[in-house]
Amino acid sequence: MHLPSSSRPRIAWAAATGAVLALTLTACGQDGGGGGDDAPLIGVILPDSASSDRWETADRKYLEAAFEAAGVDYDIQNAQGSREDFQTIADQMLTKGADVLVTVNLDSGTGKTVIEKAKSQGVATIDYDRLTEDGGADYYVSFDNEKVGVLQGEGLVSCLEGVANPLVAELNGSPTDNNATLFKAGYDSVLQPLYDAGTFTKGPDEWVPDWDNAQGGTLFEQMLTDTGTEVDGVLAANDGLAHAVITVLERNNLNGTVPVTGQDATIQGLQNILTGDQCMTVYKAIEQEANAAADLAVALANGEKPETDATVTDPVSGAEVASVLLEPVAITIENIQTVVDDGFADPAELCAGEYAALCTEHGIG
Repeated sequence: MHLPSSSRPRIAWAAATGAVLALTLTACGQDGGGGGDDAPLIGVILPDSASSDRWETADRKYLEAAFEAAGVDYDIQNAQGSREDFQTIADQMLTKGADVLVTVNLDSGTGKTVIEKAKSQGVATIDYDRLTEDGGADYYVSFDNEKVGVLQGEGLVSCLEGVANPLVAELNGSPTDNNATLFKAGYDSVLQPLYDAGTFTKGPDEWVPDWDNAQGGTLFEQMLTDTGTEVDGVLAANDGLAHAVITVLERNNLNGTVPVTGQDATIQGLQNILTGDQCMTVYKAIEQEANAAADLAVALANGEKPETDATVTDPVSGAEVASVLLEPVAITIENIQTVVDDGFADPAELCAGEYAALCTEHGIG
């Protein structure tokens, strides 16, 4: 499935990207490890565990820490890919008296339904990581997602340096995820001019429903068959899809010879970079994202109206959504230590077993 260019949302910034909250607030909750009986309640719905490890291994722990520090009550649940459960969880949180709802939508339709119900009950809403198109959330916290795609495209071009007229396959994220559309807009802005110039050859280009890694692997296997195993590089939209691609390449004795991109700087993705099976990933400082969302949520729960120094334009409604947008970072074998130094990747986990010698070789630890 290909989205027409007209469906790609354009981001409008009110100020520089990488914006940080410019809050004009009074105190955002008490210090301490938890809320009292009259503490505000903040509900968070994460999307799944299958599309990326980040939701449970990173976002949950950073959000919990931020809410604990603010002294508010919170309820963080994971819909595990179920749209029905997503709505049920939201209903339960609203019934419990949530003051703020922070959601990562599974698709804009489901997300909009939840946001509209919350707003009808006077509950503030925050789109976390993914914008809900035509959803009407009060705030949006994410990364500059088109920049993520640009970094992926630039990374693949660098990894293909010296290859004459390489054939590139693109394995995009979910067609229902606004972020996946932004990622693609970013990397196509790098790759399309090369296709047009005949410097690169555009190969198969497919979207992966729900970011499902198994489907991604099946789609790539078909891509490889259709091209007679002549694929020279793969733009995979995240580390999970990248690993699915690498698994197929291994079965065809092509891993390590066909550059593959990724995103999220997962342990698996970083290990694939160490072995040479993946050429790059994109690191998004999720602790910063979680802290920004928590700051907003706590302020809203305490009756404040925080100001941000960025907005994004909803591609469907045209509404300007107050936003916090953070900067992504390209990661290759040369700077994996950045992710370790940030505390995002545990060196004991990253460098376990067979990866220990590779970490030592590259000065990672």
